[in-house]
Amino acid sequence: MRQAITFFLLLFTFTWAAEPKKAVAIPEVIITATRSENSASKVPAVVKTLDKKQMAERLVRTFPEALRETPGVMIQKTSNSQGSPFIRGFTGFRNLMLIDGIRFNNSTFREGPNQYWNTIDPQSLSRMEVLPSQGGTLYGSDAIGGTVNAFTKDSGYLSEAEGGFFTHGLASHRYSTAEHSNVERLETSIGEGQKWGLHAGVTLSQFGDVTDGSGRRQPHTGYDNWAFDVRLDVALDEQWNFTAVHQQARQNDAWRTHATTSGVSFAGTAVGTDRIRLFDQERSLSYVRLAGTDLNGFIDAASLTLSLQTAGEEQFRVTGGGATTFQDVDMSTLGVDLQFESLSPIGKLVYGIDYYHDWLETDGANNFAGSVADDSGYDLLGIFLQDEIDLGDRVHLFIGGRFTHVRADAGKFQARHPTTGAVVGSGSYSNEYQNFSASARFIVDLDEQDHYQLYGGVSQAFRAPNMSDLTRDDFSQSGVFEIPSPGLSPETYLTLEVGLKAQTESLTTSLGYFYTRIEDMIIRRVITAGPPITVAKANGGDGYMQGVEFAARWQIDPQWSLFGHIAWVEGQADQFIGNTTQKRREPLGKIAPLVGLAGVRWQTMDSRFWTEFVCLTYGEAGRLNAADMADTQRVPQNGTPSFWLVSLRGGCKVNEHLILTASLDNLLNETYRYHGSGSNEPGFGATLSATVVF
Repeated sequence: MRQAITFFLLLFTFTWAAEPKKAVAIPEVIITATRSENSASKVPAVVKTLDKKQMAERLVRTFPEALRETPGVMIQKTSNSQGSPFIRGFTGFRNLMLIDGIRFNNSTFREGPNQYWNTIDPQSLSRMEVLPSQGGTLYGSDAIGGTVNAFTKDSGYLSEAEGGFFTHGLASHRYSTAEHSNVERLETSIGEGQKWGLHAGVTLSQFGDVTDGSGRRQPHTGYDNWAFDVRLDVALDEQWNFTAVHQQARQNDAWRTHATTSGVSFAGTAVGTDRIRLFDQERSLSYVRLAGTDLNGFIDAASLTLSLQTAGEEQFRVTGGGATTFQDVDMSTLGVDLQFESLSPIGKLVYGIDYYHDWLETDGANNFAGSVADDSGYDLLGIFLQDEIDLGDRVHLFIGGRFTHVRADAGKFQARHPTTGAVVGSGSYSNEYQNFSASARFIVDLDEQDHYQLYGGVSQAFRAPNMSDLTRDDFSQSGVFEIPSPGLSPETYLTLEVGLKAQTESLTTSLGYFYTRIEDMIIRRVITAGPPITVAKANGGDGYMQGVEFAARWQIDPQWSLFGHIAWVEGQADQFIGNTTQKRREPLGKIAPLVGLAGVRWQTMDSRFWTEFVCLTYGEAGRLNAADMADTQRVPQNGTPSFWLVSLRGGCKVNEHLILTASLDNLLNETYRYHGSGSNEPGFGATLSATVVF
């Protein structure tokens, strides 16, 4: 630790060997909110963005943790290897994840916090956008809390204005003392400026057992991870571009520690009884895209994307009694997305069609299936249209709609008695669902310079029952057993939102309020009191979610800036009482506490040296429903205690080829957990990074 602190302090005394280049401000461009490029000031929402420079400065470990300082986002970590963001109170399959605009969610995503987002390599990304409470009209099912779009790194061939052959790359190493982790990244790009470019990268990660604030090293919180990514971009002519991408990642020996005897009690939480419960996960995405702009016809822009994704999940479990089980889930998803843009007399139209088909094969000890139905298929077909209308120079309307057709074909699963949960044979199930969702949003420029805007609107969203809802046959939460629940209907949501945002030369700020009405939410109902407690799912969770978000950044002068945000959410929905069909209104599950962040940043005039002091705080999470109180391994009896996470970080660009970054984390050495998490977070420690650019 002494060496780590010495290294950090040395960053403040480095001399620099090369003259800096003058920074050029680049206007922020948003894509997710409108499915086309739009400046941030023209978007009828506050879209949270995070670029690769910010991720590098924050020394992010995983993709979910990269969102930790994003306004309105709470992070939950079932284990150190399994992270999931809460966006405006919703998590898991009620948030939609996209990679380069391609749907990442598939039909096996589970209820509540899950581990799937943790398989995305943040080192392979150039930036991400978080669009709260929207996306249902443009992207379809699951966009309830919001839509997150992650964009992969390219070669930068379009920035090579002078043309000609180019080659560049980087190698980086990240080390953390409290996490006992090492992350190595190597990437390179070659190509010909303005014509073509090829980018390739590989990331190797070794995450050790985490030491918490009490100095206790938590067993089986470490795991290994590898990932690689390749992207080819070709300018076919002045109008058309071709892109081909492949990325792949794998996690090995990722324990769900809280469910095992290796778990650590926190504020009175129970410790699991399994001897072993671990996951191996692997995913891949391959796609090709043909995109054209400035087409000089009725169609001004067009794109066609063909994608293939695979996801594999292997679960190995040894119970407290010594029984061994193995479950395997293999998913393949074919995707087609056709999109057009047209400038018409009635406004700018964005329209198209998308289709995704899941092939699902599972295996388990019961010879029927794994945790979800075997030999299954799931189809999502959507047709969408959005019209951007200018009413004069200051009022802009965005009106859109989407029709979605869903078909679920569950091939084989264990049929269980609806009141006892006992196996009564094998089952299969097919059903179709339709939905039409619409949105109407506005933005009003309050001054001629477009510095101040009023925004708001109304947005519908829905979530169709997926294979996990319909056929899950496995343990969840703290030893709760979930049985198949065919016959479910889609969930529907209606969100009202209004807010103000401003962007001047020195101040960027936003204030917004949202209210989401919930109808037919799929919730768990106790079938038997156990042990184990057995639950099935049913539609019945009517309720609401509401919240207020405020964020600001003040650039005092070229060297000093202040920034911060605060978010409050509150929501309730009907829940079943015990094993009856009666319901009562309770808080929504694992709802986020009050979350705030404040920080100050200083940097040199040439931006080659910087440091910032950041404080992130979570209030006490004491609003619990019956399911939270039954989740005794992850939720303390009186709720999750509040905490203050204080960090000091900084870095310097030694020269054009070497960048050093360091952070002193959890300066108060708190022992803490994010609400609903299964292991403690790191105590006081240092994170160090060196990046060589070539």
